[in-house]
Amino acid sequence: MDVQPRSPVVPRSPVTAAEVAATRRPVVEASLLPPRVFHDPAVLDFEQAAWFGRDWVFVARSEDVDRPGRYVQVEVAGQPLVVIRGEDDVVRAFHNVCRHRGALICTEPAGRIVRFQCPYHAWTYELDGRLRRASHTDTLVDFDTADYGLVPARAAEWQGLVFVSLDPDAPDLHETLAGLWRHIDRFPLADLRRAHRIEYDVDANWKVIGENYSECYHCPGVHPQLNKLTPYDLGQNIESDGPWCGGWMELRPDFDTMSVDGLRHGRPPLPGITTEDERRIYYFLVWPNLLLSLHPDYLMTHQVWPVAPGRSKVICEWSFHPDTMATDGFDPSDAVDFWDLTNRQDWEVCELQQRGTASPAYTPGRYALMEDMVHAFDVMLADGYAQDGVDSRFTPRHDKWRQPVGSGGRGR
Repeated sequence: MDVQPRSPVVPRSPVTAAEVAATRRPVVEASLLPPRVFHDPAVLDFEQAAWFGRDWVFVARSEDVDRPGRYVQVEVAGQPLVVIRGEDDVVRAFHNVCRHRGALICTEPAGRIVRFQCPYHAWTYELDGRLRRASHTDTLVDFDTADYGLVPARAAEWQGLVFVSLDPDAPDLHETLAGLWRHIDRFPLADLRRAHRIEYDVDANWKVIGENYSECYHCPGVHPQLNKLTPYDLGQNIESDGPWCGGWMELRPDFDTMSVDGLRHGRPPLPGITTEDERRIYYFLVWPNLLLSLHPDYLMTHQVWPVAPGRSKVICEWSFHPDTMATDGFDPSDAVDFWDLTNRQDWEVCELQQRGTASPAYTPGRYALMEDMVHAFDVMLADGYAQDGVDSRFTPRHDKWRQPVGSGGRGR
């Protein structure tokens, strides 16, 4: 490409290492994050610039750009981008900005084009970003179309998911997520297709939503329907070697998936998964904004996007195997309705936390042992705030779990 953007400048964190020192201790000693990280606009500005503006973030599914010319608009750290598949079948991302007067080029949320054309003065660009035509510029001094292509951003596909990074020097996505991939490579995620999508507006900080996703300590009281299917104290966490955390929960013997009645209604398990997987629901938080939930018969994802210190946009999608979707009478509503109810129950308590942590009466509490995955997420946040190069990763605790169904002896 003619233009190679520089690595974004990492801003100085407004949260000091001393402020998060108590969070970076082992979970049995640690305290929760200081409340101002959920409310201070300067903290969110830092997070947008230092994390969302530099790290790999999940923005779309590969099926959204499944053929040459198919594109979607996305916004990352306030930057308008367009993600598109080229004639060479490569997915690319570009800043959605014309090199002439800076107008947005793509104005529809999604579509298919033969080439980019600015709606203002009709400068046109190839799908790989090269400037094709700029009328009335033939006799300009020191003007070469090769120097005025669209400005690229990094884009990569991983298991049917599309990620982008605004940092040209960001580590390779596949190397970054290699450890997670080893845990779930048997799941045919790239083959799945979206069956439903819901977008939520939540009056809570994006980190509050991430914390909520990372524990089921709240499930008996907040999610009686969920706790009936997968009791909060059946499962185990997985040791992470990258920017992710997660684990699994165990289905009760009478149920075979997460749905309104806990049944798959004839949907077969996903191809390639194990008999053990058919009894588990896996939950992973992939830094910073992807919540990945693997079920025996479907995938659910959440994209969590900060809008303001006290507001987030959450996009939830349900994906199934295309063979299952092609069967007569396929109806995902039992899974969608179950999780839509569960999501809304979560948003209610997240909003309560957002309001309560704004009170001067609140000081950081202590983690319960059931919250060691919350701690794992918070440690990633705390390390990012501290900017001292220290990795405070801890091994998950398994002494909080009671014996998983069908296993011998005590859970580790």
